Amino acid sequence: MTDPSILLTIAVLGGTGKEGKGLVYRWAKAGYHVHIGSREAAKALSATTEIMGLLEGEAFVDGMTNLEAAQQADIVVLTVPYAAHRSTLESVKDALKGKILIDVTVPLVPPKVATAQMPSAGSAAQEAKQILGAEAQVCAAFQNISYEHLLDDSEIECDVLVTGTSKEARADALKLVEAAGLTGWDAGPLENSVVVEGLTSVLIGINKKYGSTHAGIRITGVK
Repeated sequence: MTDPSILLTIAVLGGTGKEGKGLVYRWAKAGYHVHIGSREAAKALSATTEIMGLLEGEAFVDGMTNLEAAQQADIVVLTVPYAAHRSTLESVKDALKGKILIDVTVPLVPPKVATAQMPSAGSAAQEAKQILGAEAQVCAAFQNISYEHLLDDSEIECDVLVTGTSKEARADALKLVEAAGLTGWDAGPLENSVVVEGLTSVLIGINKKYGSTHAGIRITGVK
C-alpha cells in the first residue's frame, strides 16, 4: 500500500539553489510530487529538467514561480538565502494559510558567515512566524545539512534537528526528514531554532579550519 503521506505535494521555494535542488531530488525519489519554485519560472523549469534527468524521468517534479508553487502544495519548504527571506515570505503569505512552512533558511550575514548573527526575532524561523502571523504553523529543519551529498545517494553523516510551533507540525516535518533518507529529532518549540540555526555558522567555521566541506552533527546516547 502506498504511504498516504506521499499523496501530499511539496513546494520548495528557492528550489533552484543547491540545498533546494538536493531536497527536491531526495523527495522526488521517495515518490512525492514536488513543485520547484523560483522568482523566475524559467529557472525553476531548468532545475526541473536537471532533477528529472538525474531520476531518469521517473518522478513527479515541475517548475513554476514561488507563488504558484506555494498555492499548489500541501507543505511548503523555504530554502532561499537570508537576504531574500522576508521578501519571499511576504510574496507568498496568503498562499501559506492553513499550511505548514518548513524554513531551512539560516541568517548568514557575509562576510562573517562563520559567526552566528541572529536577527532581532531570535532566528530566521521565528522571523517567519512573525511575518506569517499568529495562526501560522512553522518548523525549522535541515539547516545543518551540507548540500554536497544531497544530490546523490550517499549516506549523510548528519542528523536533522526539527523545531516547530506544534508537536503535530514537527511530526509532519520529521516524516519528510525520513523520506529524504536522514535521521531527524524533535528538538522542541520554534524558540529552540535559534540554537539550530546558530550551529550552522559553527559548522562553517569547522569546515574552514579543518579543510572539510560537510561537517555535521549527531545525537548520541538516545535509543
